[in-house]
Amino acid sequence: QVQLVESGGGLVQPGGSLRLSCAASGRSFSSYAMGWFRQAPGKEREFVARIAWSGTSTYAVSVKGRFAISRDNAKNTVYLQMNSLEPDDTAVYYCHVRIGEHDYWGQGTQVTVSS
Repeated sequence: QVQLVESGGGLVQPGGSLRLSCAASGRSFSSYAMGWFRQAPGKEREFVARIAWSGTSTYAVSVKGRFAISRDNAKNTVYLQMNSLEPDDTAVYYCHVRIGEHDYWGQGTQVTVSS
């Protein structure tokens, strides 16, 4: 059974950094693109970043240049390095993988950017 477990969230001041991790289990994920989404209170879930099996990455305009997604296939883990955090980055961050017709999500990790 596919499981995604996020960690690394927390409270950080504006301008600070956090690194999120997503540990995947249940199968090998090296052949699949994996991504991060986020959902702020009262808003819809939105795309943040994606990394293909090849390592090619794409980003939402709002985070490009500040966030970096990476993966360690040997550990079945995806990371999201977040720098220069802003209050608008406050949200629950979710890890995602699509396998066939199925979308899998983690439980989410809260990121709060506040002084």
